[in-house]
Amino acid sequence: MKSGIHPEYRPVVFRDKVGGLAFLTRSTATSSHTAEWEDGRSYPVIDVEISSASHPFYTGNARVMDTAGRVERFQRRYGLAAKN
Repeated sequence: MKSGIHPEYRPVVFRDKVGGLAFLTRSTATSSHTAEWEDGRSYPVIDVEISSASHPFYTGNARVMDTAGRVERFQRRYGLAAKN
């Protein structure tokens, strides 16, 4: 890599506001907020709205949409029944 043209790549804590999950990874994202990690060091923290700890697909709270009868419902609603 050329020096001086790339953003700094450093450890950052990503924290889910709702699920309470936090993980330390490396990123170029910046933040003025810091958080103390388990190792005693302070890292920049990025708050995210959703992660695997709060996403309905991963938590098992996903709603299953009923797809049976959708075509019939559409035809009934708009009067486009098949002609025999």
